[in-house]
Amino acid sequence: MTDPVRLAKRLAELVPCSRREAELYIAGGWVTVDGQVVEEPQFMVSQQKIELHPEAKLIPVEPVTILFHQPPAAGLNENAAQPTICADTQTPDDRSGIHVLKRHFSRLTECLPLEANAGGLTVFTQDWRILRKFTEDAATIEQEYIVEVAGDLVPDGLKLLNHGLGFKGRALPPIKVSWQNETRLRFALKGLQAGQIPHMCQSVGLRVLAMKRIRIGRIPMAGLQPGLWRYLMPHERF
Repeated sequence: MTDPVRLAKRLAELVPCSRREAELYIAGGWVTVDGQVVEEPQFMVSQQKIELHPEAKLIPVEPVTILFHQPPAAGLNENAAQPTICADTQTPDDRSGIHVLKRHFSRLTECLPLEANAGGLTVFTQDWRILRKFTEDAATIEQEYIVEVAGDLVPDGLKLLNHGLGFKGRALPPIKVSWQNETRLRFALKGLQAGQIPHMCQSVGLRVLAMKRIRIGRIPMAGLQPGLWRYLMPHERF
């Protein structure tokens, strides 16, 4: 019986290649052990069948950013949403070309959390550059919400929503609010504060029934279906 050795060592002997190259192949999800993908170079093997994918690439694994259409649900937060982001819930329309890895679903940080009880576009990232942008530029990144409302709008209510209301003791800056149809308002605003949209609606005689975020910066939710996700493509910028 062959003594167990690290997968990276065995692969380096089989290909052959350097130990570092073997580690890159394994971390990139290009290596199977008895038909199952193994991404850990330190995985111990003995007599199992080890195969390298014919299209394997020697590319370091880069941090990813995931766009997720979070279904509306009371109390659904980052901890509740992340377990639903897995290989099985990737949209078939993902055109990023990124090779799906198990490590893409760990150490994700949510950026710009949704309004309470809202659904729609959410962003989870491993990339410190994306996280820094959302942290430092949060006040200047525009978010777009579709808000379903009920009630009777006060006179000049739409005008007040665009400019003229306050929140938490401070006047709100001008924003863009318009009717999408008879029961839905479109909000496009920067520096959104938690609870701001329901407060604004209540101030003009309206009650919020549902909220959906459909855009963050220059990234729209587009055709992403509820409960599915896709990778942020390399050329996309918020």
